Amino acid sequence: QVQLVDSGGGLVQTGGSLRLSCAASASGRSFNTYDMGWFRQAPGKEREFVATISRSGSSTYYADSVKGRFTIFRDNAKNTVYLQMNSLKPEDTAVYYCAAADLILTSRASDYNYWGQGTQVTVSS
Repeated sequence: QVQLVDSGGGLVQTGGSLRLSCAASASGRSFNTYDMGWFRQAPGKEREFVATISRSGSSTYYADSVKGRFTIFRDNAKNTVYLQMNSLKPEDTAVYYCAAADLILTSRASDYNYWGQGTQVTVSS
């Protein structure tokens, strides 16, 4: 079992940057045995995949909408995964969630077993 706490959201202008963090506390199983992902959900829309990273951190996969602007990375010594968001756009406005999965580099929300509480990101135009 793993508990996830998202943080780092806020209000930023178009073109700005934010770094989200997701701190994990795992019991009975190490953090580095989970692939981690970030998803987001805008008002009135379904939750969508943003990025995922393998348990070692050596492999990543991004949604086309964020490729080249967002970077996912992790520090297994700190049990934390991050999402660095640059060149933010108003359409990036959403609640962002981190999640943990057993499956490798999956973009399907249904494959993720554990979820953070979400952190709000608002990009003003």
